[in-house]
Amino acid sequence: MPDNTDTCPCGSDRPFASCCEPVIHGATAPSAEALMRSRYSAYVTGAWAYLRESWHPDTRPSRVSPTNTDWLGLTILKSGTDTVEFIAGFMEGARVMTLHETSRFAQVDGHWRYLDGVCDVSEAARNSRCPCGSGKKTKYCCMKKSP
Repeated sequence: MPDNTDTCPCGSDRPFASCCEPVIHGATAPSAEALMRSRYSAYVTGAWAYLRESWHPDTRPSRVSPTNTDWLGLTILKSGTDTVEFIAGFMEGARVMTLHETSRFAQVDGHWRYLDGVCDVSEAARNSRCPCGSGKKTKYCCMKKSP
């Protein structure tokens, strides 16, 4: 778990303590994008109970299981009132992967909840920008760091 001075995993460049951490610990997300960012940070930090709770009751899984995924970075492509399109980078074994999703959100009792999403998961191309957000080509960044 990041400490109070660490930059938030969601890529906002704000401290975790004043960005996603309060939402993960029960504060109301002010927008669908804020909820989406907090869900990404929850995957990074392993806040599994929060992830399940932040799902819409109509689509909520019975449980959310921990993973060994190494999340690399989040890029928001487009954000609307109740949709967020993003790319999240992650490592799967020695492969650098991208998750490109358009997520839908709905409010339940005054709280934003993740409803569902349309996503595409693919391996990052060697010469594409690394999904960690460094701006470098994947082959010179996270692919080079993999075991």
